[in-house]
Amino acid sequence: MTALPRIPLAAVIGCPAAHSRSPHLFRHWLTQHDLPGHYVPAHVEPEDFETVLRTMARMGFVGANVTLPHKEQVLKIADVVTDTARRIGAANTVTFQDDGVIHADNTDAYGFISNLHQDAPDWQPASAPALVLGAGGAARAIIVALLDAGVPEIRLTNRTRTRAKDLATTFGPAVTVVDWADAAAQITDCLTVVNTTSLGMAGKDPLLLDLAALSPDHLVTDIVYTPLQTELLKTASQVGCTTVDGLGMLLHQAVPGFERWFGVRPEVTEETRKAVLA
Repeated sequence: MTALPRIPLAAVIGCPAAHSRSPHLFRHWLTQHDLPGHYVPAHVEPEDFETVLRTMARMGFVGANVTLPHKEQVLKIADVVTDTARRIGAANTVTFQDDGVIHADNTDAYGFISNLHQDAPDWQPASAPALVLGAGGAARAIIVALLDAGVPEIRLTNRTRTRAKDLATTFGPAVTVVDWADAAAQITDCLTVVNTTSLGMAGKDPLLLDLAALSPDHLVTDIVYTPLQTELLKTASQVGCTTVDGLGMLLHQAVPGFERWFGVRPEVTEETRKAVLA
């Protein structure tokens, strides 16, 4: 009897996971490159996460993307954790190695900065401080990305100041905290403005921030991609700012995982965006 080759399996694990656009993205790339493989959404409750992760490694899965609420728990389970994942304090990309080792990484910072470089190639990160709105998990990855890109100072603001202060402490003097009420006053000095909150997302509260200080010199980006053009980005575009939507971060962060699991490095193109939005 001739042994058939194993078909690589991968997944996105979350609670919930049905909303994820990652299956559309991975199916597009698998089809584009004519590769065998499957990528599925997996709804896993937190209490079952470790059991599921260890079982997947024995089921033929080569890897998984991990989303909320499991991104921090991965660090306690994985055998190998990259320095980037440790700095961010969470992992979003897990690789099941042939020897059974579970390898955890975080590609969110890579995805964020790659998105900026692709859609705003003239951006000069070292030219001025950046204003970061929000102090959740996404903010950690974006702070790492901005610091590594050469941003000289990050001014961090959050509706709950203590949360911003706790986050800033982990990054040292390069990150300073400003009150949410004073955020608008920082825009003049901060030529990069990043919204890492869910404010402005469909079904969420609006982002109420005075944007009168924006100018064409600013780069404004929002990690929200539902809607693709948030009110923040619309207003910034009207002023003449360079704007970058949040979908590209999702697409770029998936590139390293796809390459590790399926052996081909995909490109993020306009065709990729259309396939995911469809």
